[in-house]
Amino acid sequence: MDRLTRDMIQAIPMPALLVDRMERIAACNDAAHELLGDRIEGLNFAMVLRQPQVIAAIEAALFQGEGRTVRHISVEGSNETAHEVTCRPVHGPDGRMAMLVFRDVSDLEQASEMRRDFVANVSHELRTPLTALMGFIETLRGPARDDAAARERFLGIMEAEAARMNRLVTDLLSLNRVESEERLRPSDPVDLGAVAGSTLKSLEPLAQDAGVELRLTAPKEPVVVPGDADQLRQVLTNLVENAIKYGGSGGEVTVTVEPSDRDPAVRGPAARIEVADKGPGIAPHHLPRLTERFYRADNHRSRQLGGTGLGLAIVKHIVNRHRGRLLARSRPGEGAVFTVILPR
Repeated sequence: MDRLTRDMIQAIPMPALLVDRMERIAACNDAAHELLGDRIEGLNFAMVLRQPQVIAAIEAALFQGEGRTVRHISVEGSNETAHEVTCRPVHGPDGRMAMLVFRDVSDLEQASEMRRDFVANVSHELRTPLTALMGFIETLRGPARDDAAARERFLGIMEAEAARMNRLVTDLLSLNRVESEERLRPSDPVDLGAVAGSTLKSLEPLAQDAGVELRLTAPKEPVVVPGDADQLRQVLTNLVENAIKYGGSGGEVTVTVEPSDRDPAVRGPAARIEVADKGPGIAPHHLPRLTERFYRADNHRSRQLGGTGLGLAIVKHIVNRHRGRLLARSRPGEGAVFTVILPR
């Protein structure tokens, strides 16, 4: 293989290789070595690329002059990477050859799968209250037309289901807005102690109804971070509401605001907001998935309490926008602690 051809293959920013008419790998670039292994040049292509669809594409290019695009899956440990392989016939000095270029489509496939799951989840979340509403409307028009007691009971349930759909739509719009702004880092000075104080004051009626005492621990001096005050208030509201609803059996929710000269999580000066409850806690296997959309550690209880499954996903995106970190720790029977770390 001449130097120019090798340099051209090396210049391709994706894994690329040439298979000659003798069915051997004649040349490949460094990216192909990383994907397929070292010392693959000179080997029969079937020894390196063992997936049937890739072998068929190379044979079609070599013997029929036909180009194809196929899928190649590589597995390393528990990680699976999907590549779209473009195989085209090319004419070399010794006859027809096949050129393969691998494009990593793992992120695209993952995004597509997330979109499908998202649509399926939204449809499921809306279908339940809509089905209930349609059933009650039909009943009120028929058997319960003249039953005043049943009418009042059904209207109350219908109001609750409509409110549930309204919360879901509100959270979906909020999540969309936060995601669209995630790359725009906020820069307004925000006093976290003041935000925490006003948030707890607004949530006091909810806490009183649940029999929960709210406590705030914060320094007298302002703890200022660059941020978006409304979004940070939304973070605290979601975390404290969750603590009241799911950890309220402990009777106390504590919010702690403290500055730090250097925090390893953000590699510099930071501020921490910690929301802790004394409730039943969360099983360890749930913790890594809590910020996934529509994921619920206790699905039945969450629905009963009006949860949409989007609150912590919104929190995660807001914290990401502020270049911060969200940490969760809990043990069954020992309550839960959610910590937001923001750079100062």
